[in-house]
Amino acid sequence: MGERYTAALSTNLQKAVQWIGKIMREHPEEQRNRVVNDAQLRFDLTPAESEFLNHNFGDLAVGNEKNNG
Repeated sequence: MGERYTAALSTNLQKAVQWIGKIMREHPEEQRNRVVNDAQLRFDLTPAESEFLNHNFGDLAVGNEKNNG
């Protein structure tokens, strides 16, 4: 994510993205979809913020499943 996008992200969304990254680094066995859903609840994200996470992290999850299967 470039600098120009970071400025537009809410504080909760920034924290959620950082938290997802931390969890996935520490626990690579975790299902990304589950971690993203947990972040949406943990950081009380709006529907638009949740959609942002699903869109940007969902592609990675699909890619990982394809590589593993």
